[in-house]
Amino acid sequence: MEFSADTANNSEEQQEIIPEQSKVAGKEQCTEAQTIVGDANPANEENLQVVVDWEAAVKEKDKLAADLADRLQRNMAEFDNYRKRTLKEKSYIYNDGVKDTIEKLLPVVDNFERALAAADDKENGLYKGLEMIFRQLSDIFKRMGVEPIAGTGSNFDYNVHHAIAHIEDETLGVNTVAEELQKGYKYKDKVLRPSMVKVAN
Repeated sequence: MEFSADTANNSEEQQEIIPEQSKVAGKEQCTEAQTIVGDANPANEENLQVVVDWEAAVKEKDKLAADLADRLQRNMAEFDNYRKRTLKEKSYIYNDGVKDTIEKLLPVVDNFERALAAADDKENGLYKGLEMIFRQLSDIFKRMGVEPIAGTGSNFDYNVHHAIAHIEDETLGVNTVAEELQKGYKYKDKVLRPSMVKVAN
């Protein structure tokens, strides 16, 4: 195999170039290594700045978490108040509805009582049927919390009684209900209708 002068010259040039490239590459690698080491060095000012920013970020996150927890507690408290207020309003609405319904039924109860009082034959089937219906209605009222107001013989109470007349009766005490003209009713300690009474002495 023959070598020319040009081939020899090219080989020498390549030999001279390769070391230069190696030197340059080695220098760049060395520079990169120094940069990495420099960044990892705790004494580096840029590294300290990163640490300070990280601590600030943690504090900001803690502040945000505390703010969200506070808002959650406030929302839970507001919801609980809303729930209690809604239940209270429902109770008022229900009681008002029951009260209005019972007030409309009281005249029917009065008519039952008048019919039973006016009957001559207590053994009559019609009388017994009316008495049974009246007893059923009274039981329903009682289960709902509706009770009649104390009438004849009780002490007069202006909160539940409406006096339409005064009479003299030595057999009765002062401010005693002598006669009940119309029965009154209460619903859960609320007066649906006061009793119409005559008061003695």
